[in-house]
Amino acid sequence: MYQATITKREAGQRFDKYLQRILPNAGSGFLHKMLRKKNITLNDRKADGSEKTVVGDCVKIFFAQETLDKFMGRQSDQSVGNDGLIRQQTPQDAGFTEKSERTANAASGTASYRRAYGMFTDISVIFENNHILIADKPAGILSQKAEKTDISLNEWLIGYLLEKGDLSEADFSFYKPSVCNRLDRNTSGLVLCAKTLQGAQLLSVLLKDRTLHKYYQLYVKGHLAQEQLIEGYLVKDEKQNKVTIRQAPCKKDHNGVPHQTAGKHDKTKDGKAAYIQTRYKPLRIEQDKTLLEVELITGKPHQIRAHLAGIGHPLLGDYKYGDRAWNEKYRRCGVQSQLLHAYKVIFPPLDEPFADLGGRTFCCEVPEIFERVSRLSKRGR
Repeated sequence: MYQATITKREAGQRFDKYLQRILPNAGSGFLHKMLRKKNITLNDRKADGSEKTVVGDCVKIFFAQETLDKFMGRQSDQSVGNDGLIRQQTPQDAGFTEKSERTANAASGTASYRRAYGMFTDISVIFENNHILIADKPAGILSQKAEKTDISLNEWLIGYLLEKGDLSEADFSFYKPSVCNRLDRNTSGLVLCAKTLQGAQLLSVLLKDRTLHKYYQLYVKGHLAQEQLIEGYLVKDEKQNKVTIRQAPCKKDHNGVPHQTAGKHDKTKDGKAAYIQTRYKPLRIEQDKTLLEVELITGKPHQIRAHLAGIGHPLLGDYKYGDRAWNEKYRRCGVQSQLLHAYKVIFPPLDEPFADLGGRTFCCEVPEIFERVSRLSKRGR
C-alpha cells in the first residue's frame, strides 16, 4: 500500500494527472480501471480522476509492493516503513526508470537558479502569498529564457524560493514556478509569477478573460491631450521579430471618449492578424513629448510600441518602431532602449484561497531615468 498527503505544490490539478506523475509507468486506462475498483482512493472514497486535488487530501493506492515498484519505476527493496506502508518519496531516494530519471536529473541542477538569485539583486518582491508572487523587474533582464544559456527572471524566481526554503527539488516533478506575463527585456516593472499550479491557473484565467488590468507609463513623441481607446489588428513577422498594425476607423464611445472600432473578433478571417485594444491617458505634456498612462487591454507582442507608433506617437527610446533622430536627443539622459514601465496591476474580486488578492491594486515606482528625462525638458535644450 502507498499513502501520501497532497501538499500545496500538488494541489489544484486533476487527480488522474497527479496519479500519472507518481505512477509514470502505468497507462491512463489502467489507472481509471483501478479507480473504478477502489484500488486507488481519495480521502478513503471512490474517485473518478476528475477531482481537483486539495491540500491535505489523502491518497491511498492498494497495490502489492511489486506492482507499485513496477509502475513507480523503482527498485523493489526500497521505501517500506516499519508499519508496512510505502511512503511518498523524492526523486533522490527512489530508483526511477529512464523516464523518471530524466525528471530527477532535470530537477537536481539547482545551481543555475541559485546563481540567478545571487546575480539579480535589484529585483524586488512587491507582493507574495502561498500561490502568487509579484516582482518588480528592472530593464535589461529577460522575463524568460530565449536561449538555453540565458538566465532570466524565471530562474531568479526559482532560486528565490529555493533560498527561502519554500521549494525543493522534489516539488519540480509536480510543478515548477514560472513567470505568467512576459515583459520585453528592456521593459521594466511588474511581472506576475505563479508559485503553485493553483496560482498559475488563476493568473491564466484572469489574463485570458482580461479581468486583470495592467497599466504602463511611458513617454511618446508629440502632444496628446485627451484619453483615447485605439483598436486594430496586429500581424507579427516571426523572422524579423517585428509587428505591423492595421488601424481601425475612429468613433466615440458612450462616454464621449474617442476610440477606434475594429470589431470584436480576436482574429481576421485569414487568421493572420490578432485584434488588439490599447487605451491611453495623458498625464503630463512636456515640450516635445507626452507622459502617458497606457492600459494594455489585449496583450500581444510589442503591442504598445507598435500601436502608438502607428498613430504617429512613437515611444521614447524605441529604435525598432520609433524615431531614431528624436531618440538620440535623449541619450544624454541614459535612454538607450524603449522607456516603458509596467507600473500598476488591478485584480478583480476573488474568492478563497485568493481573497487576499481580490480587488487590490499593486504599484511600483517608475525608474529614476523618467525623472532625468523630465528634468531635461524643464531646462530646455
